[in-house]
Amino acid sequence: MPVSAVIFDFNGTLSDDEPVLCEIFMHLFAEHGRPMSAQEYFDQLAGLSDPEIVRTWLGEDHPEVQAVIAERESRYRAAVADGSTVHEHVREAVRWAAERAPLAICSGAARAEIEPVLAAAGLASCFRAMVSSDDVVHGKPDPEGYLKALELLEADPAEALVFEDTEAGIASARAAGIGKVLAMRTTLEPHRLAQADELLDRIDVDVMRRFLL
Repeated sequence: MPVSAVIFDFNGTLSDDEPVLCEIFMHLFAEHGRPMSAQEYFDQLAGLSDPEIVRTWLGEDHPEVQAVIAERESRYRAAVADGSTVHEHVREAVRWAAERAPLAICSGAARAEIEPVLAAAGLASCFRAMVSSDDVVHGKPDPEGYLKALELLEADPAEALVFEDTEAGIASARAAGIGKVLAMRTTLEPHRLAQADELLDRIDVDVMRRFLL
């Protein structure tokens, strides 16, 4: 299958930060009177957009949903603003791929937290498009984000390659008609990623060569 575009999820995929997110949400939810365990986060919430995570756990009508989201973003930026959650082998893979295909990010995170990490990792210029939680009405597993990313790249979904790490992300990419979906084993148990075409332990140049040469 020819690959004419590559789209990456951000949290847990490009950025190895799901444990960071989990810890932040655990503290925040405890502070708002509804404690959450790490198991509950990964079982029920990982892969959803930030607004959906907060509303799912605290309730649709919780009066401080936006405040919790804002505080989550602030704590996240403080924790990862140095770009350290984007490993060097991932940076090399992204730079290599950017020379051979248009790249985009499709994430349930806010643009304000994605951009500083990419800048610190030296990858901001590698991406032609970004679709964040700010840009969609419906988060993953809805296909809206991936459809927008494909539109921005002017790419045929059948010729697109997606990197994900959660059930919701895989379902979103599938619903958008993406031709090849690869999933990282780093966030969820492998059996929950069964709808992906292939499971990966890491993103590196060797992986990119397999699909872009």
